[in-house]
Amino acid sequence: MIIVRMKGGLGNQMFQYAAGRSLALKTGLPLVLDLRHYNREHEHGYALGGLGLADISYDEARLPPSPRDSPLAYGLWRFARRKPQLLHENGACFDPAIAAVCGPAWIEGYFQSERYFAAHTEAIRSELTPTTPLDALNARWLAKIKADPCAVSVHVRRGDYVRNLKFAAHHGTCTPNYYARALDHVARQMGAEPVIYAFSDDPDWVRNNLQLPAQIKVVGHNDASRNVEDLRLMSACRHHIIANSSFSWWAAWLNPRADKIVAAPKVWFADPAFVNPDIWAEGWARIEG
Repeated sequence: MIIVRMKGGLGNQMFQYAAGRSLALKTGLPLVLDLRHYNREHEHGYALGGLGLADISYDEARLPPSPRDSPLAYGLWRFARRKPQLLHENGACFDPAIAAVCGPAWIEGYFQSERYFAAHTEAIRSELTPTTPLDALNARWLAKIKADPCAVSVHVRRGDYVRNLKFAAHHGTCTPNYYARALDHVARQMGAEPVIYAFSDDPDWVRNNLQLPAQIKVVGHNDASRNVEDLRLMSACRHHIIANSSFSWWAAWLNPRADKIVAAPKVWFADPAFVNPDIWAEGWARIEG
């Protein structure tokens, strides 16, 4: 089996699924998602249910002992040299040891680089596309976005990046200067006036504070329990201005258009001790904040 320890929110889970699924496709082994982290995690829950995932297993009975939930059993597992051994991603950037896995493996990390799944782009994009039935309101927004040749998604990530001091120090938030520079870049590349479709986990803040020289339509009706719907709407836009967020990373990446323009922050982490030179997908512009 290829086992992936899942953790974090929707965007992080998508990276973990993509890395594990690519290894499963390469090796011909079944993919198993280890969801036991969420037995104790209260900030997030498993969030991939609304996507078109492949035939995978969530059966805990097939999993090795958890080092966090059953440390003694896990210690005995390791002492007996049972397989597979838990393989941790080495740092924040692309880890070639993970990509080189060619047999059964149990992996843990964030895997925030398309290099982990570049060999299976078509399958990953298909499987991570939302498949839930559209309600009437989201269907109207989707039709409006698809009909707008100047639609540019703008993502403003706040939430735990603001209210959690540890996260704020680690991630930080994109500045107004970043959004202004990103919009200028996208507009010049488009050769037309963008129409902004703004998405955020704090839409009221966006309505009151996001000031850009363009028409801004705030899409704020989907709450956290329906963030897959925002993912679908964002990815339907022609072009994208993303935050330092795995959620908007995926919204831009899922857009299959070859001519899309994606502006991303040049500095992804506020903490200079964390650097991931592999986070930006090929062709994306890195904009100073």
